[in-house]
Amino acid sequence: MYKTFETERLILKPTDLEDAEFILALLNTPKWLQFIGDRNVQDVEDAIHYINSRVLYQYERLGYGNYTVIRKEDGVKIGSCGLYDREGLEGIDIGFAFFPEFEGKGYGFEAASRMLKAAIEDFSLKKIKAITNLENYASQKLLEKIGLVKVDRIKMHNDELFLFELSV
Repeated sequence: MYKTFETERLILKPTDLEDAEFILALLNTPKWLQFIGDRNVQDVEDAIHYINSRVLYQYERLGYGNYTVIRKEDGVKIGSCGLYDREGLEGIDIGFAFFPEFEGKGYGFEAASRMLKAAIEDFSLKKIKAITNLENYASQKLLEKIGLVKVDRIKMHNDELFLFELSV
């Protein structure tokens, strides 16, 4: 129903209810909790509710959202990457998160680059934004590597964040 994207090493498939256990694990990794925040997803039921209310709801409204990133060589779900309509942020935001054991291997760059291409070519977005925690240096570096520019320091939900943008 919704489009799946591929890179040389990865498949980015729309997150669905079959990803509940994966979402439960990813949303409770230390870096997710530190840099993105606790989504209060404590069990598979919470994950199903999260997917229904946040992920599938956005797909129904916009046709895109969160993608589960799968490594082609073994079918392992290694993280997520997507385009988000975030409350408190005007415009569409690109975001990503990976399990710690898959960081530093180029998967984030590969997935985020493909998602950015989809935003422009498949979804006709003219401006892409991103936000990061002030101390999330790895995400800031990745955003700059895919072409976004740090434009501001903003406050959102009582958090100080850097705002990045790319206009096409």
